[in-house]
Amino acid sequence: MKFIQIKKVVVIVLLLLINTSIFSQKKVEQWQRFEISLTNKINGNSFNNVKLSAKFFNKDTSFVVNGFYDGNNIFKIRFMPQEIGKWNYIVKSNIPEFNNKKGEFECIKATANNHGIVKVSDTYYFKYADGKQYYPFGTTAYAWLHMGNELQEETLQSLKKSGFNKVRMCVFPKDYNLVKEEPVIYPFEIKNIEINANGDKIFTWDFEKFNPAFFQHLEKRIDDLAALGIEADLILFHPYDKGRWGFDSMPTEVNIKYLNYITARLASFKNVWWSLANEWDYLTAKTVKDWDVLIETVAKNDPYNHLCSIHGATATYYNYLKPAFSHVSVQDEAPVQNPYSVATLRNIYKKPIVLDEVGYEGNLDSRWGRYSPEQMTHLIWNGVIGGGYVTHGETYMFKGATDTIFWADGGSFKGSSWKRIAFLRNIIEKAPAPLYMADISRDYKTASAGKGYYLIYLGKDIKESWLFNLPKKNGDGEKLKEGCKFKVEIIDTWDMTITDYPLTFETKAVDNYRFYDKNIKEVRLPLKPYIALRITQID
Repeated sequence: MKFIQIKKVVVIVLLLLINTSIFSQKKVEQWQRFEISLTNKINGNSFNNVKLSAKFFNKDTSFVVNGFYDGNNIFKIRFMPQEIGKWNYIVKSNIPEFNNKKGEFECIKATANNHGIVKVSDTYYFKYADGKQYYPFGTTAYAWLHMGNELQEETLQSLKKSGFNKVRMCVFPKDYNLVKEEPVIYPFEIKNIEINANGDKIFTWDFEKFNPAFFQHLEKRIDDLAALGIEADLILFHPYDKGRWGFDSMPTEVNIKYLNYITARLASFKNVWWSLANEWDYLTAKTVKDWDVLIETVAKNDPYNHLCSIHGATATYYNYLKPAFSHVSVQDEAPVQNPYSVATLRNIYKKPIVLDEVGYEGNLDSRWGRYSPEQMTHLIWNGVIGGGYVTHGETYMFKGATDTIFWADGGSFKGSSWKRIAFLRNIIEKAPAPLYMADISRDYKTASAGKGYYLIYLGKDIKESWLFNLPKKNGDGEKLKEGCKFKVEIIDTWDMTITDYPLTFETKAVDNYRFYDKNIKEVRLPLKPYIALRITQID
């Protein structure tokens, strides 16, 4: 009798092992993903009927993260450890076979180019988690994720050689007069497809069931970007649907369910930023109160506090003072017509200022898509001198509305400002610290990176010479003094050259606000626009 009972127990355990399994790593790098994979066949809708989370803890702290259903009877929980050493976890679930599963893993030191998650640093700037300064030099490829695989691979190759370290991209597909491609896969399961009189597909979605294959592909592309050192500025909602799929007008409960699902899947990805929307005010189905709820949903679900903002139509500013927003993300050309307007925005919001759309280099009829490459480069320089960050975009159309436009589809760059932006990024990353305007109320061209370093941008002015002069004020830092010696380098921002000027300059005060060279020496300039000067102390 006793033998029979033991045999029954063995059979039950074997059945449980067959129906329920757990897989996880033993070691994972700091800021990479630790993943628990649980397998069990669940009756009913696995997206709705299963509650799953895990508590991860070490000797100092703990995190609770939500799990998700990944299709094929597989459930996952992902965690991004930020501290090296031993971590423990315990699973909580309404599925008995999952509940109270325990385990541990070791977080090892980050290697190579793994700098971790990007965070706000010193009020106005960004740093990786390991302390390395991060300067966002981004571009725009809204719907590249929804193009054919060959074009996606071409996009990645273009980005690899570009020098961009941030890409602004949409989760949902885009319907626009320049973007008409039908995606191969969709974020929700399809209930039904009908063809209307115009030959258009009319979709009926099962909003109770996500399509894991869609999100797995999204994750692959985010990892592809991470391998290139590029942040994925992920746009969670946008208005460019126009009823084609209906993703812009989903009910509130579906929007929240979608945010719960995507944050559970992606919060552990170190290179993700949350952009709640592109042109949020054009999504007429949502009120500001609706947006506030969605913003708080993302903030509540992200235990790592990824960078988060929202983007409006031209000159539409949300309440960026909300604690959930790490930075300001705006569409507005006005602040980059000169550097000091960007600096003024910094003073108002006390957060990093990212001008995520100031217009695009291209040849479209629309005014926002026909900047010359010189103008695009000029506006980005203005933003950087003002202590902000400007996102690039390219909208060249040569073959008609079906042409591949990088701003929408990705592919290959056809313009030339992207090369100048890579040149600028190299200059900024070699500076001793992030830039700010030295004397915002009086000097509209001079930026500083602290004691002994200045960058002056002359913009469209064409001058024979520049009289050496610097403001006494240096932001909140130490003021300039007499007797400091400087060298000057002439930067041609268009031809991408840096030339040492042969003279040395020594400061002498002429009044209480400004210093000139003690012998009133000048710098001879090339008779060209878009010239900058890098001025560094040498004694």
